[in-house]
Amino acid sequence: MRKEDFELLSKILKERSGLVLSENKVYLLESRLTPIARKKGMETLDDLINEVRLRRKEDLLREITDAMTTNESFFFRDSTPFDLFKADVLPGLLKARANARRIRIWCAAASTGQEPYSLAMILSEMETQLAGWNIEIIGTDLSKDVLDKARAGVYSQFEVQRGLPIKLLMKYFTQAGEMWQISEKIRKMVTYRPFNLLDSFRSLGTFDVVFCRNVLIYFHQDTKSDVLERLRGQMAEDGTLFLGAAETVLGLTEKFKPVSGKRGMYMTADHAGQLRKVG
Repeated sequence: MRKEDFELLSKILKERSGLVLSENKVYLLESRLTPIARKKGMETLDDLINEVRLRRKEDLLREITDAMTTNESFFFRDSTPFDLFKADVLPGLLKARANARRIRIWCAAASTGQEPYSLAMILSEMETQLAGWNIEIIGTDLSKDVLDKARAGVYSQFEVQRGLPIKLLMKYFTQAGEMWQISEKIRKMVTYRPFNLLDSFRSLGTFDVVFCRNVLIYFHQDTKSDVLERLRGQMAEDGTLFLGAAETVLGLTEKFKPVSGKRGMYMTADHAGQLRKVG
């Protein structure tokens, strides 16, 4: 790929999604965009790039952005955040929200739905304890295509074998040929909507828990800081943020503090300060 072509695509992707590509990711551009060129009846990736350069049609730019920002996901990925959510975060919220009996959770890079459905299954396993509670799970992603798959809740044998306990597979999924569909009960627990993390978060409301895992690693430092700062603005004072194992708030924002001994788990700085005063 020519340098000027790489720079064109990289600029478009950063402007539309915040994604920052280093030059050693040329192979990724080629592997993900070549199928789009073929689907459009073009002979080569160069033809696709020329089309982008000449016309910049919105539908084509959206397909390119979706192809480059669609990331791998699987159930209970890196199990620690889900264990912490169940053992640490939920008990605290049940006490703190005993009067309102409402909890809002945002999965900010929901992809094909495995993360929000993992949370929904945890909550479903606690349905007796949560009777009468209004618990809302919002899953967002830039790609409408992956959200369509998430809403359908249909996964391959390979996908359900990655991280999903057999007990939960048998309880919440129905097999149809070589595919598995998650139960309607679990699907109804999650609301999906297309959303760009570069846009204002105000329309989403306030959340008690935010999962924003394995997405900040693709952003420039300034974009990471901006997203984290705005996330804090949409969280309850005692809210909890979960980031991916390779992500951190250190050096990016002072509005979240890592929870000691809880990898990937962060509390709002205001709440951390209150706990220090109480302690």
